[in-house]
Amino acid sequence: MGKSGLISHGTVAENRRARHDYFIEDTVEAGIMLVGSEVKSLRHGRATIVECYAGPKDGELYLFNAYIPEYQGGTFFTHETRRPRKLLLKRREVAKLLAAVGREGMTLVPLSIYFNDRGIAKVKIGLAKGKKNYDKRDADKKRDWDREKSRLMREKGRSAD
Repeated sequence: MGKSGLISHGTVAENRRARHDYFIEDTVEAGIMLVGSEVKSLRHGRATIVECYAGPKDGELYLFNAYIPEYQGGTFFTHETRRPRKLLLKRREVAKLLAAVGREGMTLVPLSIYFNDRGIAKVKIGLAKGKKNYDKRDADKKRDWDREKSRLMREKGRSAD
């Protein structure tokens, strides 16, 4: 956080549910085409990408349904909150991602929106395959067992003293 609560670099929005709902095979960093009021709103840390997805439109990749609220200090020239936003990738990367989505039944899921060290807004996109319900249950069981195991080890360590 920079002065007066603004984010100059670091994570703005994170889709933590994506790792629960999908197997993330690969990740790609993409630039995002924004207007000024969207950048200002992001710097205040206000965005939601939980219901968001990436997909093709006119041969390019776009981010759909990402919620960036209107900037409160702005004039009457504001942006649409859920408009499609173009992702900035090299043509070869776009072709590779679109081929993987079309061929293997994969999907493109935004994992986070952040500002890099130079202060430029970036989106981390995951090439993902959907989890079935039993996969989610197995992951929950494993997480619960790991938590229980670490608790038991802590207790055992205290009683040995």
